[in-house]
Amino acid sequence: MPSENPNWTEVRAELEARHVELTGRLGRVEEELHSAHSQDFADQATEREQDEVLEGEEAVFEQELAQIEAAIARIDNGTYGECAKCGGEIRPERLAVQPEAPLCITCAS
Repeated sequence: MPSENPNWTEVRAELEARHVELTGRLGRVEEELHSAHSQDFADQATEREQDEVLEGEEAVFEQELAQIEAAIARIDNGTYGECAKCGGEIRPERLAVQPEAPLCITCAS
């Protein structure tokens, strides 16, 4: 069981701020993906390449958002800092670098 950490409120606020930022970025990516494409064939080819990049960004943002939401849920239910696999403590140093980490470094390796 992880030790109580008085900074979880701060961590939660940081995660929420990152969530807001990513949600905004995701919205802009989705807007761009749904925007009208050019009638020119050459321009369409370039736009399709750009769409592929945007779709990759979209997937990354969605995955990070899901990880952040899961971390916030762990804070709320009291399991934040506890490895989801082995139940051991996730070291504070790891959480400082990757606050959404669900696994201790041993289980993540």
